[in-house]
Amino acid sequence: MTMSFFIRRLAGPLAFFISSLGWAAPAEKGQTFQAPGATLYVEVLGTGAGVPLIVVNGGPGFDHTYEHATVPGTTSAWETVAKKRRVVFYDQRGNGRSPPLKDGQSCTLADQIADLDAVRAHIGAEQIDLLGHSWGGYLVMAYSARHPEHIRHLIMVDSAAPKWGDTLFLFKDIFPEGQERSDALAFADALGDKAASEAGLVEYFHWLFYSPEKRDAFIAQVGAGVSNKAVNEAIDHDVQRFDLNPEIRKFKFPTLVITGRYDINVAPSVAYKMHKAIPGSQFAVFERSGHLPFYEEPEAFVRVLEAFLAGGR
Repeated sequence: MTMSFFIRRLAGPLAFFISSLGWAAPAEKGQTFQAPGATLYVEVLGTGAGVPLIVVNGGPGFDHTYEHATVPGTTSAWETVAKKRRVVFYDQRGNGRSPPLKDGQSCTLADQIADLDAVRAHIGAEQIDLLGHSWGGYLVMAYSARHPEHIRHLIMVDSAAPKWGDTLFLFKDIFPEGQERSDALAFADALGDKAASEAGLVEYFHWLFYSPEKRDAFIAQVGAGVSNKAVNEAIDHDVQRFDLNPEIRKFKFPTLVITGRYDINVAPSVAYKMHKAIPGSQFAVFERSGHLPFYEEPEAFVRVLEAFLAGGR
């Protein structure tokens, strides 16, 4: 299929937004610190004494700020969770308020795992609850396979498949006319036409949500821009080498696999197969959500998440 860079990234095994979009960042309220292999930006909500929850955003190739989008008239899921514990976000290396990659600086899955562990150490937590959304779901599975001693609870939300290439996208089957419109933008987008890129972004956003009203509110809170194609391409290339299916079968900590019933970006069957592969895992479906159930159904999302986190290891 002939596609622009933007649409190629959509049709490939990306867990969430692809590397030709950026976000209107909120007022800075975090800090950077020097990890062993990179400088990383970290942001913390709440001061509660509960085990901290680290939230790993999707991508790869952009920052965490889309996690802060909120449906008007509702409270962010993360702000509610933060009443009992710290909720920790960070910008992955090279993205957002973490400095751009330097010439020759590597950006592999191993680097991402090391950076996540550096964030854990930075907040002073030996044990963490760990949640990954989309590409972030893949990263937290990989981290948990390498560092199970630090995991109290693990949550994957609309995650990419444990084998990157097995991630199932439904765009062309559910939105064939939208896919055709996107394909028509390919040539101009590949030549760097910003208007074509933004038109593809708007088309893509229309595929992510159950509710048109919440979709429009989300789009109103984010801005198109340029994020890191180098990070996207480096990670996309590196993760092709791995198959986490044997690893997730070894998980012994409580695990929750979440999907939106109408997730067109990563088919719910991907989440269900993960749930069936992980011994003793729980499975939750949000019936009025697409790819972002924490945004579309924040109250229900919090109820499910907090009930799960209240359980012991």
